[in-house]
Amino acid sequence: MTTTLLIQTETTPMVVALPTVASMTQEDFYTFCLANRDLRIERTATGEVEIMPPAFSDTGNRNFNLAVQLGLWAEKDGTGLGFDSSAGFTLPNGATRSPDAAWIRTERWNSLTTEEQASFAPICPDFVIELRSASDTLSRLQTKMQEYIENGVSLGWLIDRTHRTVHIYRPHQAPQILESPDQVSGDPELSGFSLPMAKIW
Repeated sequence: MTTTLLIQTETTPMVVALPTVASMTQEDFYTFCLANRDLRIERTATGEVEIMPPAFSDTGNRNFNLAVQLGLWAEKDGTGLGFDSSAGFTLPNGATRSPDAAWIRTERWNSLTTEEQASFAPICPDFVIELRSASDTLSRLQTKMQEYIENGVSLGWLIDRTHRTVHIYRPHQAPQILESPDQVSGDPELSGFSLPMAKIW
């Protein structure tokens, strides 16, 4: 049996068939990712492996700014843990995803075993941010955001720098689109968290 391997190029994924990928267990996938540390690797619920290149420098800077702001708030708030874009999570549908920034309530994180925390933790974050880069299509990220919501995310932000918009996702609601906001508030899900957009655009 063969599965597809999607390699993200500048505009569209490249599809490569690798027979050995189809039979990967979660442990095999973890080993595969360890052997390819320089790549951003995710896996869909149907077993497709998606390989993206490292972020371009300007996107990396903006991802850093996102993580710093979320981290500062999380440290002060004290009710959860923040994660950067290198963290992978295994969602309830079996997909392994790495949002650009994420946050999980402490009690949910602490319910995992040490072994689970040290792998692609089997948990869906409470909050995720995806920042659209030059290699991302908006439709692909919108599908990804919907997957997050369907798997338990309470609040998700899709930041589209090209169009200076922020798409806000919540369960059982149509996405809300903010045009060129100066700040984006995480209330009520992340009480008191507000992301200034000046360093993100």
